[in-house]
Amino acid sequence: MDFIELFKVIILGIIEGITEWLPISSTGHMILADEFIKLNMSDEFMEMFFVVIQLGAIIAVIAMFWDKLFPFSFKKNESFIKNDIMSLWFKVIVAVIPAAVIGIPFEDKIDELFYNYKVVALTLIIYGILFILIENRKKDSVFKIQDMSQLTYKVALYIGMFQVLSLIPGTSRSGATIVGAMLIGTSRIVAAEFTFFLAIPVMFGASFIKLLKFGFTFTGNELAILFTGMIVAFVVSILSIKFLMGYIKKHDFKIFGYYRIVLGLVVILYFMLNN
Repeated sequence: MDFIELFKVIILGIIEGITEWLPISSTGHMILADEFIKLNMSDEFMEMFFVVIQLGAIIAVIAMFWDKLFPFSFKKNESFIKNDIMSLWFKVIVAVIPAAVIGIPFEDKIDELFYNYKVVALTLIIYGILFILIENRKKDSVFKIQDMSQLTYKVALYIGMFQVLSLIPGTSRSGATIVGAMLIGTSRIVAAEFTFFLAIPVMFGASFIKLLKFGFTFTGNELAILFTGMIVAFVVSILSIKFLMGYIKKHDFKIFGYYRIVLGLVVILYFMLNN
């Protein structure tokens, strides 16, 4: 891997690490990035790369929230199983079911129908408007669910249903689940954290499926590109998550709504002018 290819991979890893956790659609950014940053790799590899690179982002979540995610304790004066964390994992599993039921059997069909710049731009704009409208509606409101322990299985299932919407490219998985969680009455912080946790099984599953389709035989150059992207995405994800959690303690999500609208318009203009 020469310096130019290494530089391209680093840029793609930075984009993934930022956009995966902010509710601004990693797909929308990757579509634009792919227009300007062309790796000298096969289409099959790139299709797999853009999904599996997310593992770096997921490992960042696990590292940052380890105390909230690891359900076992080895301390003598504590129970071996942490019931609250185990309960959280069961809620995550419940929330994953709707997207798994629809996404796994229909993944190829969904990509065939919706993976194009028009759909991505439209969903960027629609959810950008929704963020602004919801924040205006929720202004000065007190959210019913202020702590993760207050999040019930029923609410988790509802959030999981909103995650189904993110199967359409450009929606943003974090964007769809955060919007849904807030509509249900979940605070911004709980909505964001549960979205992070929900991403763990979803992204591991999506990456495994892509790896199965691609095959597990890699050249040395392919492995170098994949691991470089994942490592960069891991480091940048930690910074992105810290930024987001600090930001939403004092601000709402409207800035991301405005950003999505602008990005959607940029995507439309770029592809209209270049087609």
